[in-house]
Amino acid sequence: MKYAAVVETGMTQPTDTLVDIPVDDVTLEGMLEIPADASGVVVFAHGSGSSRKSPRNNYVAEVIRERGLGTLLFDLLTEAEDQYRENRFDIPLLTDRLVGATEWLWDREDTRDVDVGYFGSSTGAASALRAAARMQDDVDAVVSRGGRVDMAAEVLDEVRAPSLFIVGGNDTQVLERNREARAQLTCENELHVVEGAGHLFEGEGELEEVAEVAADWFADEVA
Repeated sequence: MKYAAVVETGMTQPTDTLVDIPVDDVTLEGMLEIPADASGVVVFAHGSGSSRKSPRNNYVAEVIRERGLGTLLFDLLTEAEDQYRENRFDIPLLTDRLVGATEWLWDREDTRDVDVGYFGSSTGAASALRAAARMQDDVDAVVSRGGRVDMAAEVLDEVRAPSLFIVGGNDTQVLERNREARAQLTCENELHVVEGAGHLFEGEGELEEVAEVAADWFADEVA
């Protein structure tokens, strides 16, 4: 599939860094990639059963870096924790991990002053919205891809970061949940429907549309 291929650009090559992120009493593995002169970083929160190696999220991250923003893809759970299915749906735990990774980013010398956005997929979107609600004005934007945003229902009115919900037109149940959740937001927000797409955006051009729309949102809001 196209999104699994390497995209060549004329940009300065980003700084690629395999990183260990200490959060509470565990260490999480991640990949931090920062183009030269990046003023912002988009932190990814993947869905249940996925990881920082997700080809879909890596494709979206590559398109975001083409706009001059850095990306951090990391595993929200350790390998041992991921063996237990209930951990994958422990949204408060995943939210704590996302906040911890963000604070770790701001503790680094090279990313101390960057603005931050969140890109959440499936259940990861719930943790992204919960983290944004907790951190208030410290988070500059949120994008949800096929997100279970309903799992953050009780804090949606506390989210201040401009939020974009991207959903496949044929992902009817998730689309309805996104429409209901969007009505609870008080921040700037939009719903983008990829016509004909299912939950995984596997059709021709569908993930490319997701990536372009998300990258546009972050380029406008995270600077």
